[in-house]
Amino acid sequence: MTGILYGVGVGPGDSELMTLKAVRLIRENEIIALPGAEPRETVAYQIAVCAVPELKDKQLISLHMPMTHDKEEQKKHHRIGANTVEEYLKKGKNVVYLTLGDPTVYSTFTYIQEMVEEDGFRTRLVSGVPSFCAAAARVNMPLSIWNEQIHIFPAVHNLAEDLPSTGTCVLMKSGSKMKQVKEIIKKSGRDAVMVENCGTEKEQVYFHVDEIPDTAGYYSLIITKEVK
Repeated sequence: MTGILYGVGVGPGDSELMTLKAVRLIRENEIIALPGAEPRETVAYQIAVCAVPELKDKQLISLHMPMTHDKEEQKKHHRIGANTVEEYLKKGKNVVYLTLGDPTVYSTFTYIQEMVEEDGFRTRLVSGVPSFCAAAARVNMPLSIWNEQIHIFPAVHNLAEDLPSTGTCVLMKSGSKMKQVKEIIKKSGRDAVMVENCGTEKEQVYFHVDEIPDTAGYYSLIITKEVK
């Protein structure tokens, strides 16, 4: 019997937001995969180890996923990661892959999952608190009310588009193109708040688009609402 690859969300940054199921799976399994060249330096590890100190004694494997827009380079590293995981699955061992937020939302785990499934192995997804839900809670704001729609964009890939005229817009992965993102928000006439590094010691909160700096970190999330 081969092992199962679990994609486990550890939430956005606050270890107290990890689910009981995530904690249990880490405790019950010995092989923990992390998306980084040095597992103990990854954000996912630093979140999880606060909730599960036993993680320090687990066998950690590195699945290096460099940030690049080169599709061939991405695919090469995804294949290496899938092959690494499969060596353990063949031996009947489960692998728990820790990923930020929720594994169903813009997660690198998805690429590994697809390859591993194509090779005939089993996978399971374990939900975590998404960053946009945590950010909305941080600023005490409901994401939607009554029939209000929620639009989620990976902002760095949608800089040529106008924002929808109604509903709530969540702009993820905004950091490297923040100046252009701010211009789009101002053009839309919307209100905006930004939470950077939500739930961590480096957290910063900006309550107006004019307060948002032109440069920000990768883990920057903006929530915009139409002015009523």
